[in-house]
Amino acid sequence: MVEKNETTATPIQHTQGEALLTPAAAAALLVSRRDVLDRLTELARESREVELVELLAPEGSVGIPSKVPALIKYGEKPEIVALDNFFSAHRTAPQRRAGTAEVTTLASFCDLVNRHKDEHSAIFAKTSWPDPSLTALIDYHQTDKTARFGCHRIHYAFPLTDEFKTWMRGNGLAMAQGDFALFLEEHAAELSAPLDAERTEYELLFKERFAAPIEVINLSRNLEIYVGQKIKRAERLQTGERTVVFETQHSDAKGEPVDIPGIFMVSVRAFVDGDPVRIPARLRYRSGGGEIKWSYALYRPEYWLRCQVQDDLATAAALTGLPTFEGAPEQ
Repeated sequence: MVEKNETTATPIQHTQGEALLTPAAAAALLVSRRDVLDRLTELARESREVELVELLAPEGSVGIPSKVPALIKYGEKPEIVALDNFFSAHRTAPQRRAGTAEVTTLASFCDLVNRHKDEHSAIFAKTSWPDPSLTALIDYHQTDKTARFGCHRIHYAFPLTDEFKTWMRGNGLAMAQGDFALFLEEHAAELSAPLDAERTEYELLFKERFAAPIEVINLSRNLEIYVGQKIKRAERLQTGERTVVFETQHSDAKGEPVDIPGIFMVSVRAFVDGDPVRIPARLRYRSGGGEIKWSYALYRPEYWLRCQVQDDLATAAALTGLPTFEGAPEQ
């Protein structure tokens, strides 16, 4: 009987009562342990899902916080999520004051500016015709050069009165004597006697005589005027009577020369609830085809409106205590 020789593996000695393993078994066990460790790490990461962190701003950044909170989402597609979008959906108040309030009077402009202003607010003015305006920037840039958004504004566009619009529409427009009489009758309250300084200045400038309001109305309503080629024409507003006679010079019904003034003063509120603006006007007439046409020419109305806007700007500065600038703010 042949006796078989069997090779006996040398056992690996383990302490602490561990079982004896062959080298192959030990290697397999190490691989298994590594897989388990990786899996445990993955499970731990997945169990967190998100992590709250703080992101630091780049050094030297201006106008942003030094750090902001954010969420890191783990998983197959990790990403950083800003928290402001999440909280904005639950906002109970705006992040900042923004928008433009429109007011229709200077008093309301000053009152609203005083309600919202701070020590860095400012007022800008466009003083030229045809679109004058005041704009207050409540959150204007600070004097220490700190920039601000400039997105909270109050705007006053100087809305025009109907009376002033009428005077501007009729400026230079030739009117029949009856129409001119009716126009002056409707706007008699907006005629004014000249001040002494005004009379001296404009009579010297235009070489014409300044008329009192009643003289202007009488000229259009009650006088009978003879103009060139012996044409006599008179219009009486109350009765509508009309006469035409030929003469060779300006004269009244008695044949005496008529002294026709060349200037009168308009005093009208140009802006809603504003102060009256005084504008000199030249009185003109022209004959042709047997008729007399009347017209007036306002003297430099844009200049007088600009003066009024500048006065209102000074008023706004006094009532609000804010610095004022002629021009437009940064957009």
